[in-house]
Amino acid sequence: MVNVICMKWGVKYGPEYVNKLRSMLSRHLAQPHRFICFTDDGSGVGPGVEIMALPAMDLPPGKERGWRKLSTFCSPLFDLKGPTLFLDLDIVITGSIDCFFGHPGKFCIIHDWAKPWRITGNSSVYRFEAGAYPGILADFLKDMDRVKSEVRNEQEYLTREMHRLGLLNYWPKEWCVSFKHSCLPVFPLNLVKTPRLPVGAKIVVFHGTPNPPDAVVGRGKGVYRYVRPTPWVEEHWQ
Repeated sequence: MVNVICMKWGVKYGPEYVNKLRSMLSRHLAQPHRFICFTDDGSGVGPGVEIMALPAMDLPPGKERGWRKLSTFCSPLFDLKGPTLFLDLDIVITGSIDCFFGHPGKFCIIHDWAKPWRITGNSSVYRFEAGAYPGILADFLKDMDRVKSEVRNEQEYLTREMHRLGLLNYWPKEWCVSFKHSCLPVFPLNLVKTPRLPVGAKIVVFHGTPNPPDAVVGRGKGVYRYVRPTPWVEEHWQ
């Protein structure tokens, strides 16, 4: 038994994102697993999802930048034990993800696409042992102002700390692709060409804009991020 977890807080994403993620997991993860959503509002979330409260984390007002994800490193993490895969809500699973639990390493994360010469990971998909690294959260809470002055967001901090511990490993680059960087044609080709699904992709990450619903119907934020209706997103994101 392994764990798959996600987080939903605020109003940016509705319960349909959790339900679609549950549906995609049922098709693409054969290994016995628990699926847990940590949330401040579980209304509308369907069966097959364990609803748990957001792990305690006292964050001051201000731009969030994903810091709440660090609460997944609290110890204990409720009753969770063993291999735990975190998934962002705005992803589309397009192939089997059983391999994400067999990939070697104590901590695995996406190598960020935007500036691949840096060690920084993208925390849309990461795997760790539940409860094994409480210092990640504790050190942030002890001096969060200093941490925020050193790094831009939670994924930079998380990658840096795991690197310092000698635990940083990346997924094979073809497994997790960016919709913006790997699928969407560059302007002006995006106006006339449908985004492609790269060979070997298992998870497509929709970071920033557009989001999966934009790709399904065909729209975007301005001409540079315009997306033509994309049938393979509609096929998988359900």
